[in-house]
Order: sequence, then structure tokens, then C-alpha cells
Amino acid sequence: MASDQLVDVSISADDADWLAEFTRRLVEDKLAACGNLIPGVRSVYRWEGAIQDDQQTLVILHTRADLVPAIIERANIDHPDTTPQVLAVPVLDAHPGYRQWVIDSTS
Repeated sequence: MASDQLVDVSISADDADWLAEFTRRLVEDKLAACGNLIPGVRSVYRWEGAIQDDQQTLVILHTRADLVPAIIERANIDHPDTTPQVLAVPVLDAHPGYRQWVIDSTS
């Protein structure tokens, strides 16, 4: 993976404070340049044969594609869910200055 390919990684959690702290640690460790936390997300999904309807918080992390495996590994270790929602979506284009800031803020 190219070290300059940007991605947005979304992660959801039931506990907003936990997700904010998890995001802070990812930024401190330079796995993400920043994370935008969106509270009050309503998630409707099937889990273990039953339909769930929960309030969650969603974070969108701005990072590089080559760091996604480390973010997934960290979620596997730290996330309270056994199967956390972690999705990486390629960024097709970005403001050149913002793109460079994300690259410079991650390692």
C-alpha cells in the first residue's frame, strides 16, 4: 500500500466516552491525524439472529491506508465489542494542504 493513500476509517461504539479516549490514543500514537466523533447515531442491525436498535457514537478517522491494519489490530484488542465495526474507505481526492497534513501527522 502506498504511504500517501488516504482513507477514512469509521468505528462505532455504544460508549461515547470510551470511543473519544480510543480516538485520542490513536491520534497520540500517530495512527490517525484526527477523528470526527458523531454522537447520537442510531444503528439498526441483525446480531445473533435478532434485530438490534441502538444509540451509538461513530468516529471517522482520517489516516493513511497503510495504517489501517494497525487500527484494526488496536480495535481487536481494545474495543468492547467482539466484532467491532471498523470500515476503511479510500479518499478519492482531498485539499492538497489537508492531504499533506494527514500524511505529516501520521507515521
